[in-house]
Amino acid sequence: MSSEPGAGTITIEQVDAPATYALRAQELRQGRPVEIDGDDAPYALHLAARLDGDEVVGVVRFHPRDCPWREGEGSWQLRGMATDPRVRGLGVGRALVAAGLTRVQARGGDLVWCDARKAAVGFYQRIGFTIVTAEYDLRPVGPHVGMLIELPIR
Repeated sequence: MSSEPGAGTITIEQVDAPATYALRAQELRQGRPVEIDGDDAPYALHLAARLDGDEVVGVVRFHPRDCPWREGEGSWQLRGMATDPRVRGLGVGRALVAAGLTRVQARGGDLVWCDARKAAVGFYQRIGFTIVTAEYDLRPVGPHVGMLIELPIR
């Protein structure tokens, strides 16, 4: 993926969990451990967006987990999604999620769900996720809603 002129080239790649920690610490987990339960599990899928093949400017994790709002097999949770503020609006988050959904579907997943921060709901809606819960408080972070997307995307 190429971003706007002058912003460099963004590439998406699968990485190990520690490659996501610096951006998670900066954008998501202030004052809390950067590790999330299951980060080191063999089935956890970590993706990073790199600027010019080097600096990590976006991260996300997908892992198999039953959806709390929908019965059935093949559910994966999207978690730990973060982008560097300098690249927001350039399609980095969209590219990360799209790459993840493609990989999840290839691994047999048929649904991806997330606890979406209230501020990120519009982003997830624009890429096809649907709100499936009322607002709830996920401590210590704050207001969230449950969202999901079915695979394959039609």
